[in-house]
Amino acid sequence: MVKVLISDKLSPLAKEIFERRGIETDQIVGLSKEELEEKIHEYDGLAIRSATKVSPKILAAAKNLKVVGRAGIGVDNVDIPAATSQGVVVMNTPFGNSITTAEHAIAMMFAVARQIPQASASTHEGKWEKSKFMGVELTSKTLGIIGCGNIGAIAASRAIGLKMKVIAFDPFLSEERAEEIGVEKVELDNLLARADFISLHTPLTDATRGILGKDAFAKMKDGVRIVNCARGGLIDETALKDALDSGKVAGAALDVFEVEPATENILFGNEKVVATPHLGASTSEAQVNVAVQVAEQMADYLLDGAVTNALNMPSLTAEESKRLSPYIALVGQLGSFVGQLTEEAVKEIHIEYQGDVIDLNVRPLTAIVVQGLLSPLMDNVNMVNALSIAKERDIDVIESKNEGEGDYHTLVSVKVVTEGGEFEAKGTLFADRRPRIVQVDDIRLEGELTENMIFATNDDQPGFIGSLGTILGEGGLNIATFNLGRHHEGGRAIALVAVDHAPSADVIAKIGTLDKVRRVKSLTF
Repeated sequence: MVKVLISDKLSPLAKEIFERRGIETDQIVGLSKEELEEKIHEYDGLAIRSATKVSPKILAAAKNLKVVGRAGIGVDNVDIPAATSQGVVVMNTPFGNSITTAEHAIAMMFAVARQIPQASASTHEGKWEKSKFMGVELTSKTLGIIGCGNIGAIAASRAIGLKMKVIAFDPFLSEERAEEIGVEKVELDNLLARADFISLHTPLTDATRGILGKDAFAKMKDGVRIVNCARGGLIDETALKDALDSGKVAGAALDVFEVEPATENILFGNEKVVATPHLGASTSEAQVNVAVQVAEQMADYLLDGAVTNALNMPSLTAEESKRLSPYIALVGQLGSFVGQLTEEAVKEIHIEYQGDVIDLNVRPLTAIVVQGLLSPLMDNVNMVNALSIAKERDIDVIESKNEGEGDYHTLVSVKVVTEGGEFEAKGTLFADRRPRIVQVDDIRLEGELTENMIFATNDDQPGFIGSLGTILGEGGLNIATFNLGRHHEGGRAIALVAVDHAPSADVIAKIGTLDKVRRVKSLTF
């Protein structure tokens, strides 16, 4: 009989759903690491929230475990690579608490606008300091939303209902989607300069870490108010403290912090700061939603093999998985390559298959391309939800098969159409079954994508390679491979360089100053 352990506090409905489906279920909350390690071998599934830590040691002891289900979005408490190596599927419920989190952001915006927590504390102390707590109205103010996905769009709709003007920065927000939800799509600097309130709703990635730092605060209006119910690392807390002390920022409402649990923080005690202990998803409705969803997803997988919202497994049969395995690596890298080099809102994604691959079920491959393309700027994108996220963002995904003969036994082309133009990359599998990039736009080259790479476009002129090598050498970077291509002599050229370590921002900046360099970017795979 299939058996599941619920090791964190979940709505009783989760246990009911499992048992209704014929799954034996134990709910044991508060197990120590040692106790969990001792018991986990008894179970096929593990349902958790944030308290249980699914470590490599726990996974190594989980001889029968097939799936870990996280009731919520974040999976920081699950070692996904270790789970993958153990053949354990990791699922989450990315949409179960969207409304709750958006509503908390609006509540925090009211709180910081009217200094409600401070006024409440003062009144409880019997001070009656009516003149001290002068607030501001939300009506007619401009709210700048950074990250306008599911939660950001809900927050925007609530703000519009409050008669606020809403502007949004999100590289993946199309003009059509912005018009549909009633926001004005802007660039980040424009948002910083115009917003009276700024609310963060973006995932924490390398691109968004510290997005509100010293330079960003300097570009804001005097008296701006900041709301963050997303991720703590989005804000440089030292820079925020300085901005609050100087009066640049009139107030901040924070539900998340760089280090959590946040028992100490440089912002604590600041009378301009409203703070809550990561309550964004803490409503009874949200907890019921995520509990029901995780139970249904896990039961579907354990009983029927269906996969929903998996973070480390494509929805494939065993036979399809075996046949598609080398192509999965190829299309994942192609999508990531194009995604990391795309900095404007994506309108269309064109994926063309040619050669041997057209005889396979390419639909999962298309989803993996989209997953790789969207992942650089979004959390929790996987093969299962990638296409629905693209649809939500009004991104058209066009899949086609080319039955003509080409130069390669298999060729996959990925092209994005943005508001500023088009960008395309093509890749293949060589005899060693390892992926290669063979063309970027109309320039041919051959390059294997490795962990740390530098991509540069330049005008084909003597001396560029030597200057680039000098900068990398001075930066302590060893070159692993160096792949070059050009359109014609003296024309556009491309360098795709693999290095042993990630280049610093200073190294990338120095390369960008070289004569004839048009663009340079650090890539990771």
